[in-house]
Formats: sequence, C-alpha cells, structure tokens
Amino acid sequence: MSSSGLQKAVVIGLKGDISLQRTPIPEPGPDDILVKIVTAAQNPSDWMAMQRGKVAGAILGCDFAGTVHCIGSAVPEGQRTIGERVAGFVLGADGPGTFAEYVAVPAHFIVPIPQSWSFEDASQLGLTPFTALQALYESIVGLPLPTNPTTDAIPILIYGASTSVGIFAVQFAKLAGLRVIATASRANFGLVKSIGADEIFDYKDPEMARQIKDTTRGRLEFAVDCIANEQTLRLVSDALSDDGGQVAAVLPGVSTRANVKVTFNLIYEWIGKDYDLPWEFRATSDHRERGERFANMFSDLIAQGKIKPGPVRVLPNGLAGVADGIQYMLDGKVSGQKLVYCIADTVE
Repeated sequence: MSSSGLQKAVVIGLKGDISLQRTPIPEPGPDDILVKIVTAAQNPSDWMAMQRGKVAGAILGCDFAGTVHCIGSAVPEGQRTIGERVAGFVLGADGPGTFAEYVAVPAHFIVPIPQSWSFEDASQLGLTPFTALQALYESIVGLPLPTNPTTDAIPILIYGASTSVGIFAVQFAKLAGLRVIATASRANFGLVKSIGADEIFDYKDPEMARQIKDTTRGRLEFAVDCIANEQTLRLVSDALSDDGGQVAAVLPGVSTRANVKVTFNLIYEWIGKDYDLPWEFRATSDHRERGERFANMFSDLIAQGKIKPGPVRVLPNGLAGVADGIQYMLDGKVSGQKLVYCIADTVE
C-alpha cells in the first residue's frame, strides 16, 4: 500500500462523466480482503452506472483480477492467503469500484486464479460468468448442474452466445449435458462452436425463430436471452414450444406469450451485502450461501480446466483509457470480446 494512502481511480462526475483522480485506498472490513488489482474488465453495467446521477463521486468498475494484499480480522484462517491470485466482481458505482489500484471484497465470494490463466483472461471471471450461472440455475428452474450432467440432451437456447455472458452460459450448459442451441453473428460462429455449441443460428436471419423451432421439433422449453430487449425476447419466445417455457433475461423484460415465463435476477444479490443501486436490496444469509456455493463450484470447474476464457482485448493507457473504452462500447463496436485494462499501464 502506498505511504500516502491514495490510489489512482476512475471517478464518476456530477454529469455522468468520468475522470482519473487520486482517492483514498478502501479499507477492508473484518470479513473482507483488500486486493491489489492487476487487470479490470469492462461491462455494459459500467456505462449504465454513469448515467445515474446518484452515484457521482463513486469509483466505476465491477470486474477485477489481482492479488490479495491484506486480510480482514474475521476471515477464517487459511481461507485466503497474502499474494494469492484472485478474481471476482463488486457492485461498481455503489462504493469503491474496480477501475482503481485496490478494491475491498468479501473473502468468501472469490475465484482463485489458476496459474494457467493470465490476469488479462482472469479479469472476466466476475460479473458475466456469475450472471450466466444465475440465469441458468436461479432464473430458470429445473436444469441440471455442470457437476451433475444429464444424459437426456435437453435443448436450451442461448441467444447472444458470443456475448460475455453467452460465452460462459454455453460452456455451463454444455458441461451440464444439455443440447446447446446458440445464436450469434456469422463472424462469431467459429468462437461459439469452439466453446461447445451444438447448433448455431444467425440472429439476423428473419427465419431464425422458425428454424430453431423446427430443429428442436417444437420441444424447446428453456432459453437464456443475453441481450434481453423487446425484439430479442419476442424472437426467443417464438422459438419455444407451443406449450411454453422459461426464459432467463439479463435485463428486465416482459413476456410476449402467456405461457412463457420471463425472469430477471440481479447477480449482485449473491455477494450477500446490502445495496441501494439500481434499487434498494437487503441481503439475507440465503443470498450469501448461494453466492458462496456457486463461487466454489465455479472455482472448481476453472481449476479442473473445464472452462475456457473468452477473447479479450487489452486497451491502451490503463485506467486513463476507460473513457475511450466506454465510448467504444456505446458505439456498438464490441463483438465477441471483453475489454480489459492493465492497471500498470495507466498514464497521467
């Protein structure tokens, strides 16, 4: 920790702008660890947070990978170690975010980074894989876990399979023994195939929903919509069985069919802490237990080499490049890759 007790961080301004500033290094609570961040990844939730005036003065960023710098007094002995390589996420903009040099996080909700993973790849082991897990195993009811796969090859549709959430959702579903039906742009067919999709359809094809319904013989009951706007929710619902089904959406949405249930949950609940953005939430022990259980399962899958990282693009200038990265995403230029910042590359 620097002698001044200050760090470089990307701070949200009153008008939703961002700037690189010097801010106090966060103090970890008794159940927390302080992580020295090596890399941080960008998510759509970052620009969404910038548009909320309520978060002015907060540090932006959710995903991180780094090393354990210090350990809270109440963390069980041996749970974490100084220097351990770890990754995870926080609710950026509702407190100290990860576009910074340090972040304080709950010690129980962490993914240890295998030596085979670089920090750049590991920076995506946060918001998006856990969102995929929540979509598959909380928003949808009845699917088999990757640790207890089915032999029935139940079909599931992953709409937007080349998105960061989709890349992990495809892999979890495939490990669970499901027949993975995916949509993506044709440019990303190779990527989606490489992570396990059984069949891929062009999301731009106007006949996509009918084609999926035909290939599944009208038996598709489960879907994850990784885009979740009005149009995609309609297309996904149209592809499902005439008897209906379940759709997990990554954003709030309304079903277009009476017998299709659309469910949205917010992954920050699994951290097990209260928050006030984007709405007020009060955590229970059940939220913490669920988060810790899935974090442990995910960590085991990573350690066993069963999960592949998605493609990343490291942007220049570290934290000083975040504003350009946000604009790049707002311009719709991100496709099949995760934007990542190396903190050591920060220029002032």
